Amino acid sequence: MLEILNRINAVLWGPPSLILLAGTGLFLTFQLKGLQFSKLWYAFRLAFTKDKEDAGAEGDVSNFKALMTSLAGMIGNGNIAGVATAITLGGPGALFWMWLVGLVGMATKYAEALLAQIYRVKNDYGEYSSGPMYYIERGIGPKFKWLAVLFAFFAAFAALGIGNGVQSNTIADVMDNSFFVPGWVTGVILVILTGLIVFGGIKRISSVAGVFVPVMAILYIGSSILILILNYDQIIPAFELIFKHAFTPVSAAGGFSGIVVAQAMQHGVSKGVFSNEAGLGTVALIAGNARTTHPVKQALVAMTGTFIVTIVVCTMTGLVLIVTGFWDASGGLLSGVEHDPGLEAGALTSAAFGASLGVVGEYIVSISVIFFGFSTIIAWYVYGTKCFEYLFGLRYVAVYGVIYITATFLGTVMDLSTVWAFADTANALMMIPNLIGLLFLYKVIRTETQKFFANPVERINM
Repeated sequence: MLEILNRINAVLWGPPSLILLAGTGLFLTFQLKGLQFSKLWYAFRLAFTKDKEDAGAEGDVSNFKALMTSLAGMIGNGNIAGVATAITLGGPGALFWMWLVGLVGMATKYAEALLAQIYRVKNDYGEYSSGPMYYIERGIGPKFKWLAVLFAFFAAFAALGIGNGVQSNTIADVMDNSFFVPGWVTGVILVILTGLIVFGGIKRISSVAGVFVPVMAILYIGSSILILILNYDQIIPAFELIFKHAFTPVSAAGGFSGIVVAQAMQHGVSKGVFSNEAGLGTVALIAGNARTTHPVKQALVAMTGTFIVTIVVCTMTGLVLIVTGFWDASGGLLSGVEHDPGLEAGALTSAAFGASLGVVGEYIVSISVIFFGFSTIIAWYVYGTKCFEYLFGLRYVAVYGVIYITATFLGTVMDLSTVWAFADTANALMMIPNLIGLLFLYKVIRTETQKFFANPVERINM
């Protein structure tokens, strides 16, 4: 199974998909005149300050809670295990390609959230439903419903992997290694906790995310900054390695075969997408629930999530791995810091933290993995159910809930490498229909944005 998935991923994440992903981000950046850079400060103001006008607008949750739910889905083990996997398989240069896909991906994320607000609908429960399937069908036209169905099917399926199986698998691995808790016990605990939260609906999920995400981020980022301070003399050399190996191969050493530039690009881009989800369309599945007086406002708020995840959280993980020497897949022959070459994913990041902060550092990573992973599980439940609702209607959403919770348990006893490979496959399959939809609707994105910023009142508020 693993060999088959790896072959599929080699095709799905080959040059055509990477060109489509990066090309869409660059195209939208051009159409929006670099909005992710020129309006970034305004976007953060919208995200973290209360807007009295938005409080009375149509929607189910606040802009902030919508962002926190989205971040709960993004700030997961892709930022810990995913970054470590990208750097060990693609070298330090992989972090550069993660930055690049994150920066252009901010325009993509903006576009997804904007269209989510424009084409959202109310379901029979009085809650808003949104996502790529709605803006593909309602925006491009009914003739493209097949493309909308493909996205919804792939996304509902992907939620069981990237949002669930990968997370529960990594949590179980950490619980076993750090706290000696058997995988099946972790599975039972996750099933109970997940069930209690997800069956409370979007408002309970967003409330939990609004508490979880800030606490998790502060703990993890604060610890990372402390490690960088302790290893301050390695920060500049770390950046030199990142930029050097983004364009030149990593040399072979001992039994280590080296890393070519193509590997740095592939792993940096694929794991970058896995961590910030730009291009996958997931933010559109929650952005439509936000209360806002204008779609552009929520789109700007959603855009900040990609910056926080990629430029801040992923960078912290990557720099910690590099300054401590734990990026080296040869076990230290290249970095000069000897370590177990068999370490991978979250275990490698934990070892890097432990090298500077001792056992406290290892426990910080372990706790972060557990809470990051759990928040991702509950956020992706929202995504999966939105897609399942589109495909089969509200009547059968409870069926998906049972499937989802079952997958949570199964993920704790599956092989890690197979789960990661499956997650990469699912990402690509939901990304392609979404990007096609964005390209078809670029005129709507551009026009709505221009109208908003042409309004004198909005310019004053900025």
